[in-house]
Amino acid sequence: MTDPQPTDDRGRAIELEVEVPGTVEEVWEAVATGPGITSWFIPMEVEERAGGEVLMDWGSFGRETADVVAWDAPHRVVFRGRDEQALAFEWLVEARAGGSCVVRLVNSGFGEGEEWDGQYHGMSQGWKIFLANLRLQLTHFRGRRAHAAIPTVVLDGPRPAAWARLLGELGIAPDARPGDRVSTSGDAPALAGVVEEVVDGPGATAYLLVLDAPAPGTAFLAAEGDGDQVAGSGYLYLYGDDVADTGAAWTSWLGERFPAMGVEDVADPSVTWAGAGED
Repeated sequence: MTDPQPTDDRGRAIELEVEVPGTVEEVWEAVATGPGITSWFIPMEVEERAGGEVLMDWGSFGRETADVVAWDAPHRVVFRGRDEQALAFEWLVEARAGGSCVVRLVNSGFGEGEEWDGQYHGMSQGWKIFLANLRLQLTHFRGRRAHAAIPTVVLDGPRPAAWARLLGELGIAPDARPGDRVSTSGDAPALAGVVEEVVDGPGATAYLLVLDAPAPGTAFLAAEGDGDQVAGSGYLYLYGDDVADTGAAWTSWLGERFPAMGVEDVADPSVTWAGAGED
């Protein structure tokens, strides 16, 4: 995966690439349609045409509307927000030999200044994690549709201490490596699977998992932020008929374990990304 590059005429841009398995049509469905995006990112509805509307479900933070400003299936789509500081999200899909594709993201429109710096750096790290989750989804659950839930708690920093505290409450080792099997214990919500990737970079620490409990799916446990307050999250993407209440169960448990700082059932990764680069 390439590093973000600040090279866009609408201000700074995050530019990332990831190679994923699948045909162009399969990968296009994952990055350009509502059910596809929901299975690795956040719940979304997409009107699949130029000029169409995009609805993004930010959970307790409400819903946001964007526009489809370009639609060239199955290779290029651009979503753009409607607020004064609207960002644009361009997705490009290119076939490669051997049954894989390269997905390129250009997230543009970042301005200058300290507030923009925090959002730019935080989202740069956040997108790397989500694109890794896209790769897992297409590797293990291609063509299937997940239920997404992102329960989040605010923890006292610094991030290493917050990460250790979150995993300690879950009963998961803080030093797991790719290939290790992990599972929650005690009264923590059921979660078990294999660690596919460990992220420990600027602004975020995370385990990316392929799950077999509480249902097949992908997930990543994450601590995000470098300030006095850090977001601790369980990003869950589950397949099955009995998983709709999983997010609520996690939110309830996190609220009991971390009552002093509060908890939200957040479905908005930008909430945590925006602070990931700040001191």
